[in-house]
Amino acid sequence: MNQERVFTVLVEPHITEKVAGLGDATNQYAFKVSRDSTKAEIKEAVETLFKVSVEKVTTLNVKGKTKKTQRGMSRKKNWKKAYVRVSAGQDIDFMVTD
Repeated sequence: MNQERVFTVLVEPHITEKVAGLGDATNQYAFKVSRDSTKAEIKEAVETLFKVSVEKVTTLNVKGKTKKTQRGMSRKKNWKKAYVRVSAGQDIDFMVTD
């Protein structure tokens, strides 16, 4: 995978209470990823950017919510989420400052 694709696969970290609990208990982290990315691409991108070894990647497609507005109904975009399990003893720090 070329270097440009590595930066476009991962969109942003998905930080919720559920993911924080998973990170502490089972070394899992969640990311919003591009909708056309594969598990192999996600694994390579995380290993390259965060310098960790990835054991398992689980992906799921999240359907956008429908909301009622003054002008009728609107719908948020569908997106893809990836749960990444890293090896024991390793962690991903999103707040790295150099």
